[in-house]
Amino acid sequence: MDERITPRTVVEALLPDEGAVDLALVYDTANAVGVADQPLRLTLRRMASAGELEQSGRGRAGRVRLTDQGRERLRRDRVGLALAFAQDAGEAPWDGRWWLAAISTPERERAVRDALRRDLLAAGAAPISTGLYAGPHDLTDVVDPEARAHLVTASATGLDLRGVHDPVEITEALWPAEPIDRAYDAVEEALADDEGTPLVRRLRLAAALEAAMREDPLIPPELRARPWRPALVRGEWLERWRGLADAPVYRGWL
Repeated sequence: MDERITPRTVVEALLPDEGAVDLALVYDTANAVGVADQPLRLTLRRMASAGELEQSGRGRAGRVRLTDQGRERLRRDRVGLALAFAQDAGEAPWDGRWWLAAISTPERERAVRDALRRDLLAAGAAPISTGLYAGPHDLTDVVDPEARAHLVTASATGLDLRGVHDPVEITEALWPAEPIDRAYDAVEEALADDEGTPLVRRLRLAAALEAAMREDPLIPPELRARPWRPALVRGEWLERWRGLADAPVYRGWL
């Protein structure tokens, strides 16, 4: 089994934006990358229990499709991917504004506050004070819609971070470059691995980029030193992805 490819990676890769996918294809694809039936079944059950997908039929004869909740979750994940490629292509320049968000929840709603905090951190916001987060992008759309009522947001063209005013210096203080750069080592390893069918290679590439993107707050290139290695690696990734034969993964998403 390729440790970089999890059962969830396989399931999410094969779920179309609209419509259903045959479980026979999901199982066959999982087996092709070394994922056994049992962990795949457990993943499908967990995703169904979480309300992310619905299944009709049993075993390999069944089909699965995204629910509205599951589609929204994946959509939020794909927003980051689209932003990364747009920034790399120079199509999403920074507007010079910092986005600020404060979590405003009563103490009794600690679970809501904790969920919001997780969403903001996962989306790339950085804590700058108790309950206050900052970022160079408006992250409203990547926060759970039901939780947005608990956010107070604002934007500012100037930010004083404990005496630091320069946007590039603020960026390095809040989002250090080194660990983000290091996260793309695995993507380069996947790019160098030519073993397997086009489907297996695409899944390997997808798993590696997904892992790197979880560590990347996608800071605008104007706020980073050039050349910015993660952008170069993503460019090579996209070229390799497009060069592989068509495979039924991420249809309608990428």
